[in-house]
Amino acid sequence: MQMHLQGHLQKVFDALYDMGVINPVLKKDWCKAYDEIPHYRKRLNQAFLVVNKHQNDPEKMVYELAKFEEKILEFLAIEVAREFAEFQTRTSLQ
Repeated sequence: MQMHLQGHLQKVFDALYDMGVINPVLKKDWCKAYDEIPHYRKRLNQAFLVVNKHQNDPEKMVYELAKFEEKILEFLAIEVAREFAEFQTRTSLQ
């Protein structure tokens, strides 16, 4: 089962930015990353659970996310960007 991020994406983005995850991801080939995500889906879903559970406690969210390997955090950052872009598209079409 594929989970989705819920809540305030800006809080998640800010946490990942503070962790130093965002800037390196901007330089990556996202097409290649999307091809790899299915192999890491279970672990990525666990990261989604952490994010969805701890959005109101950014320090706890960062603490829990720091336990994940770098690749999962990169995929999480890509998912945040993708969902944020979809949200912006839906909002601008209304």
